[in-house]
Amino acid sequence: MKKKKGGIKISQKIMAIEMLTMIAPGVIYLIINNYIPMAGIIIAFKKYNYQLGIFRSEWTGISNFTFLFKSSNMLTYIRNTLLYNIVFIVLGQVFAITTAILLNLVRSAGAKKVYQTLIIIPHLMSMVIVSYVVYGFLSVENGVFNKMIEATGGSPIMWYSVKKYWPFILTFVHLWKGFGYSSIVYYATVVGIDESQYEAAALDGAGPWKQTLYVTLPGLKHTAITLFLMSVGGIMYSDFGLFYQIPMHSSILASVTDTIDVYVFKAITQSNDIGRSSAIGFIQSVIGFLMVVGVNALVRKLDKDSALF
Repeated sequence: MKKKKGGIKISQKIMAIEMLTMIAPGVIYLIINNYIPMAGIIIAFKKYNYQLGIFRSEWTGISNFTFLFKSSNMLTYIRNTLLYNIVFIVLGQVFAITTAILLNLVRSAGAKKVYQTLIIIPHLMSMVIVSYVVYGFLSVENGVFNKMIEATGGSPIMWYSVKKYWPFILTFVHLWKGFGYSSIVYYATVVGIDESQYEAAALDGAGPWKQTLYVTLPGLKHTAITLFLMSVGGIMYSDFGLFYQIPMHSSILASVTDTIDVYVFKAITQSNDIGRSSAIGFIQSVIGFLMVVGVNALVRKLDKDSALF
């Protein structure tokens, strides 16, 4: 019996070593990529000089943090960043969940693979490529939309000079490019829901709609909350490629397309001051962290089991 116990302990140690070996690359990557660079936050408090380096550059205190708030258009940039992200988060969740449910209703295995491939391809495309695809539709002279308008007797629209269309264009492009990844995550959750729940619902007389309402959606709750919390953490950030590349850097559209990240990029390229850029990034990170903690606390109050931590 003692030998057996000793053998069990040895096998447990071997399993533990194997598991630690498996997670070691991920942990090492996390430390190198996410934690070591955090020491660079010191740049946010300095007037960085390339010749002097980080530690010998002039200390400026919090002056870099006032850079954003001195801009006359500060409220516009913050408004754009927040409103776009709120719309992206809400509509992104709705589109992803709807797509996952529809995928689950497809019975053909081959058709499912085709649909999954089609919806994930835009997510894998570079934003530069997407910007030229969009330009192919919106070009004044040869754009698909203007050709269609002309064919019906209308006048071409100067898409890159008219502000009112761009909130809708940017929202559509973001959803088209990004919802596929989330929908695959949701679909994986839907597939994992116990089939016996659907069978029980069917025996009780529930049709496909009620099965979705009372079985599928509750089964997606924890995944939806997790993805929502992760999205909230980046609410002060924006997809730089989306807001800079898609409008083709147009200054005419700046009031509806420029976000904090785009503004910082334009300002920093003029002044070549990475200290200010670091300061703005630090502010965005702190606000994102506070948002995640606050929303998670609210979720924990309403439903403790659904909280992220």
